[in-house]
Amino acid sequence: MQGGYGLIPDAAMVVDEAIRWIGPATDLPAAYRDLPAHALQGRLVTPALIDCHTHIVFGGTRAAEFELRLQGASYEEIARAGGGILSTVTATRAASLDELVAQALPRLDAILAQGAGTVEVKSGYGLTIEDELKLLRGARRLGTLRPVSIITTHLAAHAIPPEYKGRADAYIDEVAIPSLTAAHAEGLVDAVDAFCEGIAFTPSQVDRLFRHARALGLPVKLHAEQLSDLGGAALAARHNALSADHLEYLSPAGIAAMAQAGTVAVILPGAFYTLRETQAPPITALRAAGVPMAVATDCNPGSSPMTSLPLAMNMACTLFRLTPEEALMGTTAHAARALGLSDRGTLGIGQRADLAVWDAAHPAELSYRIGAEALHTRIIGGRFDA
Repeated sequence: MQGGYGLIPDAAMVVDEAIRWIGPATDLPAAYRDLPAHALQGRLVTPALIDCHTHIVFGGTRAAEFELRLQGASYEEIARAGGGILSTVTATRAASLDELVAQALPRLDAILAQGAGTVEVKSGYGLTIEDELKLLRGARRLGTLRPVSIITTHLAAHAIPPEYKGRADAYIDEVAIPSLTAAHAEGLVDAVDAFCEGIAFTPSQVDRLFRHARALGLPVKLHAEQLSDLGGAALAARHNALSADHLEYLSPAGIAAMAQAGTVAVILPGAFYTLRETQAPPITALRAAGVPMAVATDCNPGSSPMTSLPLAMNMACTLFRLTPEEALMGTTAHAARALGLSDRGTLGIGQRADLAVWDAAHPAELSYRIGAEALHTRIIGGRFDA
């Protein structure tokens, strides 16, 4: 062990679709010594990174809102005036499935070019039954077009569309729950998410949706405590949520509930940075409570138009004081846990042979560099990326 990372100098690894052996090259068993070999010239090898929170399938852009925020408008003011998520909803509804996939592919390619091998993709910009299904179908299609594992999350409870203004309960009953039922029947959904916030849905409304998700056998996760403390993290923990995400306003009670439930804290510094927030997640308290912390891009059109996990790692360290080791764990092992995946995120025998090969000598360089192109290549399922 060196610096806590578990580095193995002058290492060798035997892989097919999974890792079959790993250790110092001098200890390579004789049975493997005649296999075809690929010399990586002393480069750093880590698990392929895992982006456990993205919204990459959507229509349009929100660059104009970026300007409005710089002129003094708040995220909530923009949202209440019909901008924010709802402006993306309008563009997304107008786009065809093929158009949405074509727009999403460059975002996915950018994420993969920064070392990712698994990417979670949420719906949430359709807000009708058919449009939510369209988004999930688009996300599934992305996984057939690139060497990547796509994990899909149903997020119909993302915002209240104009046609349901003042009728959030009816929206949950008439759109969110029926679209989840339909998505599950079509095999389009791996988990269920919601936005628990004053501009979105109340804890009681989220609880109804989560009860339905659990009845379908689906795990849940939650956008919680981003703008205020509504007790969303504790609600998520009561449902044994995989993760609670954002968490800037997380309370000690929420931390305790997450620790007891084993719920991962997903830290999203891109949104904090873009929205110019000032209250950071309680990293020290999460660390002290033993809550695992993941890091993700939150790639979306409004609050985090970012496609680089290494940049998210740098931001998590610089803005929130994660250590580089925590940031790497946050985009590998803890990110896998936030998606309910036990077959990736570490370099161990039997794990998927999803690897990132870096032009770097030490893992801390991945968080240290700002905007660097450090990836040499990816190996996905034991195959070198073309």
